[in-house]
Amino acid sequence: MKKKGELVEGDSTTLIDMETKPENNYGSITMNAPCQPPDCNVFSDGSTRVDFVLVWEEPLSSQNEESAGVNPAHLKWRGQFLRRLKRAGLLQEQKKVVQAKTRVCFVLLSAPWSVLCYYAEEINLRVPLQVVNSPNLTWSEQMLSRLSLPNPMLQDVPNPPPCFYTCEFRTNKLQRFLGSDNEETFFKTTQRHQVLYEILARTPYGSVSKGQVGIDRLLSEQVFTDAYPLHEGRFKLPTPQMSPQSFSVRQILYAYWAKWSCWTRYQPLDHIREYFGEKIALYFAWLGFYTAWLVPASLVGTLIFLFGLWLMFTDVPAKEVCESGGSFVMCPTCNICSTWNYSSICLTYKAGILFDNGGTVFLSVFMSLWAITFLEYWKRTCSALSHRWNCSEFEDIEERPRPEFTAMAPMTMRNPVTGLEEPYFPENQRFNRTLSGCMVIVVMITAVLICLIAIILYRSIVGIIIYKSSNSFVSFSAGKIASITSSVLNLLLILMLSRVYFALAHILTRWEMHRTQNKYEDMFILKVFIFQFVNFYSSPVYIAFFKGRFVGYPGNYNTLFGVRNEDCGAGGCLIELAQELLVIMVGKQLINNIQEFIVPKLKSWWQKRRMSPRLREVKVEGGEETQRAEVSPWEADHQLLECEGLLSEYLEMVIQFGFITIFVAACPLAPLFALINNWVEIRLDAQKFVTEYRRPVVERAQDIGIWLPIMQFITHAAVLTNAFLIAFTSSFLPRLYYRYTRDRTLSGFVNFTLATSPGNYSREQSAPCRYLGLRDENGEYRPEYFHLLAIQLSFVIIFEHVVFFIGRLIDMMVPDIPEEVEIKIKREHYMAKEALAENRTVGKTMIPGERDALSSSLRQRGTRPSPPLKNESPPPNLKEIPEETDSDSRQQLR
Repeated sequence: MKKKGELVEGDSTTLIDMETKPENNYGSITMNAPCQPPDCNVFSDGSTRVDFVLVWEEPLSSQNEESAGVNPAHLKWRGQFLRRLKRAGLLQEQKKVVQAKTRVCFVLLSAPWSVLCYYAEEINLRVPLQVVNSPNLTWSEQMLSRLSLPNPMLQDVPNPPPCFYTCEFRTNKLQRFLGSDNEETFFKTTQRHQVLYEILARTPYGSVSKGQVGIDRLLSEQVFTDAYPLHEGRFKLPTPQMSPQSFSVRQILYAYWAKWSCWTRYQPLDHIREYFGEKIALYFAWLGFYTAWLVPASLVGTLIFLFGLWLMFTDVPAKEVCESGGSFVMCPTCNICSTWNYSSICLTYKAGILFDNGGTVFLSVFMSLWAITFLEYWKRTCSALSHRWNCSEFEDIEERPRPEFTAMAPMTMRNPVTGLEEPYFPENQRFNRTLSGCMVIVVMITAVLICLIAIILYRSIVGIIIYKSSNSFVSFSAGKIASITSSVLNLLLILMLSRVYFALAHILTRWEMHRTQNKYEDMFILKVFIFQFVNFYSSPVYIAFFKGRFVGYPGNYNTLFGVRNEDCGAGGCLIELAQELLVIMVGKQLINNIQEFIVPKLKSWWQKRRMSPRLREVKVEGGEETQRAEVSPWEADHQLLECEGLLSEYLEMVIQFGFITIFVAACPLAPLFALINNWVEIRLDAQKFVTEYRRPVVERAQDIGIWLPIMQFITHAAVLTNAFLIAFTSSFLPRLYYRYTRDRTLSGFVNFTLATSPGNYSREQSAPCRYLGLRDENGEYRPEYFHLLAIQLSFVIIFEHVVFFIGRLIDMMVPDIPEEVEIKIKREHYMAKEALAENRTVGKTMIPGERDALSSSLRQRGTRPSPPLKNESPPPNLKEIPEETDSDSRQQLR
C-alpha cells in the first residue's frame, strides 16, 4: 500500500498537450458568453459562492435552546458536525431569519479551491480534455432531414452545452484541462455540489461504530431539517423580455421544456443533464423514447378497437343472442337467484366483442414484438447517450462505496478493479440478511393474496345482497355493481398496501448493507417491484385465468368458504378483465396525475404562506439589523419541496408498461390511454423539477439500472400471458374450431357453447336450463371439449415459439451499441493511450466523420510508461480531526 502524498514514476507525464482557447472553454466559462444576471448565490462578501445549505429551526420561546425543549443531544451533534466541516476546509456563514413562532437558521457552505481539487480526485470527477462537435440527432430528425421534410418537433434551444472528451481529474495534470486558468468556474456547479455532498455524507458527528455519520442520518434524526444545493436563479423569465441567450439554464428549461406548449417538442436532454445530472436526464430520455414508441402501438390498438365496433353490428352469434327471445333460459347465477333469458344480455354480449375478436390475436403478436424491439432500440439510444455524457464506464470503474456503507462496514478489502483499499461487508452475511428479507416479502405477498380472496368473497356476497333488493333494475345489475365496486375497492387496497411496503423495503435494503448506491437502489427497486407486481396484477390474473374455471355445473357447484365459486359474467371474462384493467390502470393514472398536479402546489402554497416575507430580524456574522429583507435564494429554495427521487416515477411507468403488454389482448385501447397519460406526465414531472422541487444533488448513471431487466421480464411474461389469454379466455379458438368443423358462418355457435342442466337439477327447477360449457346432460365433458383443449395447448406452444423466435432474430439484428458509437469509444481510448504514452499534442476539436484527422500525430507508439496514480496529498487546509468527547469518534472518513 502507498501512503497518500507519495509520487510514483510517471506522475509527471503530460496527459494531453492542449491549448486552452476561449472557444474551447468548459460549459459556462466561455469568454464570449452573453451577459448573465449577477449571481445571488454568494456569501455576504459578494464573491464566495454558496455550494450547499444546511437548515434547522429553533423555537422563539427562549434564547436558551435547552430550556425551550430542544434535545441536548441534537445540539451536541450539530455543533460537532459543523466544527468538523470547518476542519475539513469548508467555509461557513450563518444567517438567521425570525418568523412568527420559529427562528430558521441557515448555514451556507462553500468549498475553496484546494478542497475541490482534493475531493475531485477522491470521487473521480471527470473534467474536459477536448471539445467534440457531436450533434445529438434523434432517429426522427435524421429521417425527416433525409426526406427534406419540415420537423414540427424541432426547437432552437439557446446555449446548447458543449460535448467533451473527459478523464478523471488530477491536480498534477491541471494545466492540461480545459478552463483550468479560472479556478472559480473550472468545476461546474453540479460538480461542486457533488464534492460538498460527499463531504457532508462521510463526516461523523458522533460514534462511528454506532453509525453516527453523515448528513442523511442527521436529517433522519431531525438535527437538521433540510440540506440542499441552490437553484441557479429564478425560473420565471425576465421582464422586460431579453435575448434567450441571456437566460440561465433553469430559465431555458422552464421556457423550452416545462411549459405545456412544449408538449410536441423534443426535450432538451443536454440541458437537463447539465442542470440535474445524468440520472434524471436518462429518466426523461427513456420516458420520451417510450412515449414516442407508444404512438404506433396506440394507432394499431385503436384500429383493432374500431374493427371490434364494426363486428358488433355484423357478428352472427351476437345477432343470435339478441334475437333469441326466450329460446335460451339460463340457469340461476346464485343460490337464491332465478332463471333468466340469454337475450337479456344483448348489449353486454355485443360490448364483449369490442375486446374479444380476431383482431386481438394480431394485436397480441404485434405488442409482443413491439416490446422486444422497443427495448432493443432503447439499449442503442442509452449507449449513445451514456457515451455522449461520459458515463459509459461509471458503474464498472468509477462508482464509489456509499458513505453509509463506508461507515458501517466491519472490514476493508482491496478493490480488484481500482487496486484501492475499500470497506467490505462479507457476502455470506449479506446473503443471510437478503434471505431474511425475502421471507418478509413472502409474508407481504401472502397479505396481498388474502386481500384478493377477500375481494372475491366481497363480490359474491354483495352481488347476493343487491339481488335481494326490491328494485328490479338494481337486482338485474347486481353482478355489474358488485364487479365495479370490487374493482374500485381493490384499487384502494393496492394504493394503501403500497405505502406500507415502501417503508418496509427501505428498512430491509438498508439492513442488507449494499456497497454502492446503484446496487442499493437496484435491490430496493427489485423488492418494491416484486410486491407491486403481485399487488397490481393479482386481480387481473385471477379474472383472466381462474375466474369461472372451477364453478362446476348445475347440481354440483363448487364452493369457497361456503360461498359458491364465481362464474364469469354474462359477456364473458374478457370484458370483465377489460373493465378491471381500465379501473386499475386509468384510475391509478388519474389519481397519480391529480396528486402530482395538486398536492405539490398545495404543499408549496402552505410552505410559502408559512414562510411569507415579513418584517424579520436578519442576523449575519458580525452584526444585527432589523429590516424588511428580500427573500434570499436559500430562503426561496427552502420554501420549495424536497425532491422525492425517481422511484415512484419509474415504477408508475413500468407498471403501465406491464398493463399495455401483458393484458393488451383484453384492452386494445390501453396503449392509447398510456400515450395520453405520458404526454401529461412529462410536463408534470418537468414542472415539478424546475419550479416546485429543490435542486437535487447530481447523481451519475450509465443506464436506467435494474428497470431494463424488469421490463425484459415483463416482455417475456407478456408473450406467455397473451398466448394463454387468447387460447383459454377469449372465444377466438372456439369460434375458429366451430367455423372449420360445423358452420363457416357461425350459425348455431351460441347453442354449441351452451350445455343443458342435468336431470336431477332440472327436477328442482320447473324446466331444464342452459349454462356455458361443453358438457352433456349428465355433466360430463363432451368430445369437443377435449378436441378444443388440444387446439388451445397447441396454440400456446406455437404462439410463444413463433414470437420468441422472431424476438430473438430482432435481438440479433439490432446491436446494443450503434456502430458509430463503437468507433467513437475505440478512437477515444486510442487517443488517450497515445497521449499518455508519448506526450503528443492531440489538437483542439475532433469532428466525427473526419478520416484520420489525427493519424499524423498519433502514428508511432513508444515505450509506455507506468500508469500514473492519483496525487493524494491533501490540501493545506484539510486537517486531522482530533478525538473529542466520544471515544468512538474517529478521523473524518475517507
